[in-house]
Amino acid sequence: MDQILATLRAIAEPTRLRLIALCAEGEFTVSELVQVLGQSQPSVSRHLKQLSDSGVLQRLPEGSWVFYRLARDGAAGRLAREIVDALPADDRARAQDRDRLAAVRRTRADAAQGYFRANAGRWDEIRSLQADDRQIEARLLGMLPPESVRSLLDVGTGTGRILELYGARGVEGVGIDLSHDMLSVARANLARAGLSNVYVRQGDMYRLPWSEPSFDAVTFHQVLHFADEPAAAIAEARRVLRPGGRMMIVDFAPHDVEILRREHAHRRLGFSDDEVRGWLSQAGLRPHKTIHISGSALTVAIWSATGPD
Repeated sequence: MDQILATLRAIAEPTRLRLIALCAEGEFTVSELVQVLGQSQPSVSRHLKQLSDSGVLQRLPEGSWVFYRLARDGAAGRLAREIVDALPADDRARAQDRDRLAAVRRTRADAAQGYFRANAGRWDEIRSLQADDRQIEARLLGMLPPESVRSLLDVGTGTGRILELYGARGVEGVGIDLSHDMLSVARANLARAGLSNVYVRQGDMYRLPWSEPSFDAVTFHQVLHFADEPAAAIAEARRVLRPGGRMMIVDFAPHDVEILRREHAHRRLGFSDDEVRGWLSQAGLRPHKTIHISGSALTVAIWSATGPD
């Protein structure tokens, strides 16, 4: 009862109620929330601190920025979400906040699109060498059915495509990436898809920000070829995988397309089945049959493994 009363006291203020309604729709910085609310930054920061301290909001540092979103775990977050769901859809203040929020999202999307346009040629060049993305995604969905996953971690999320793929099918998930630019692209993509059940945060694949097993599935989608220590990244991901959880790795089979190393910063020109299966076994996982999907010059492999119950 004390926890419920504390949560209600934290929420029972007009600005804080508006804040939780906004943060239920995504993750936003202080400056973005200031823009929506039209209040001073110190005032908004004070309200955000109270909501974070009470467990209603989740605080996600990202370099010099901090993002806030409605907490998905814990009694305070669940109660706050029920209150947001009970708010009248035709409330004038909420409608105005949503209009301003749309403007914030347009600004984000424009910035993300600028970065994407500047780098799209790099990704298009790689795509032209491999099988169609839709074919790869279909095989991934078949091997890791969304209905078997409650919570997903996408390591090195990039544009957030895996989160979008599974989030659209009701899976709750989080993606981590070190690149602020790529996180901006991912946020814009997830907002455009209208997904609030998945989000991204800045993080290091070798030091994941979870202290205990937290996910039913972990995915590495076209990221390990950039890694200095792929085996260490797999072992760290295994640490946050729940008993019986699944790990999926999508990457290239061995190839000799040197331009990927020279111009796209690939540290490894693909991986052999034995190599990846060995890393999975060393991490305490049970590897399954590998799937290979051939393209014009590159073969994509999907390695999968299951943790012990």
